[in-house]
Amino acid sequence: MEKKFKLGVVGAGYMASSIINGAVDDNFLSVDDIFINDLNETTLKTYYDKGFCVTNDTQLIFDNCKFILLSVKPQNFTQVAEKVRVNKDNIIISIMAGVTKDKIRQLLGVEQVVRCMPNAPCAVKNGAIGLDSSLLIDKNDVYFVKSLFSAVASVVELDESLLNVVTGISGSAPAYFYLFAKGIIEAGVKNGLSYEDAKLLVVNTMIGSGKMLFENSKQTIDSLIDSVCSKGGTTLEAIKVYNDMNLSNISIKAVDACIKRAEELEKL
Repeated sequence: MEKKFKLGVVGAGYMASSIINGAVDDNFLSVDDIFINDLNETTLKTYYDKGFCVTNDTQLIFDNCKFILLSVKPQNFTQVAEKVRVNKDNIIISIMAGVTKDKIRQLLGVEQVVRCMPNAPCAVKNGAIGLDSSLLIDKNDVYFVKSLFSAVASVVELDESLLNVVTGISGSAPAYFYLFAKGIIEAGVKNGLSYEDAKLLVVNTMIGSGKMLFENSKQTIDSLIDSVCSKGGTTLEAIKVYNDMNLSNISIKAVDACIKRAEELEKL
């Protein structure tokens, strides 16, 4: 049976909001294509005022939508699953960390499940998403899911077994970059800059460096580092400190710790 809406959303929090807004801004979907469910009446009113159809009845989402973006808190998923009856044509798109496809299929009784790991920069349409759509049968459904996320991020298709790694290197990585930027900003302030000036310089340098790294795909990262390091110059002295402190090894250990915790959560 044809569904009334193209996309249903269960849990309209920060990440879901980024995806919804991105899809509409990119003209992939319109407000009339999306049906939103949340327990927070203030959240529902916000979307209603923007022209979306909203409901506090989760079952209506499953009855009226083929694709369902499931973005509730992982610890609340079991409670949600107990309250709904899934239709055989529902396709679940989960952005819940630590909840496997098998668990979703088991608790909801649904066959087709997509699992992905987005990150915070999706909010500014410059995110990164690891995506496993291997359970989808129809290539048109795969196209829909990829297009939905492509509106806010670069999408990498991979096996679910690698999603915890994605969590470690992109899902959680914005916090790493913020922490690194914080230290450099503080160094600027320590040496006489105002906080505002230091932040402006550091943030724009991070954005520009990321763009150069992205656009110079034929150059290795080491060669880009070398291009900034003049022999006997200032940058090389800073790089020596980072190398002496083994920054790369620290980063590897940090990511490994993140992946380990993601694996632990998956087993709960």
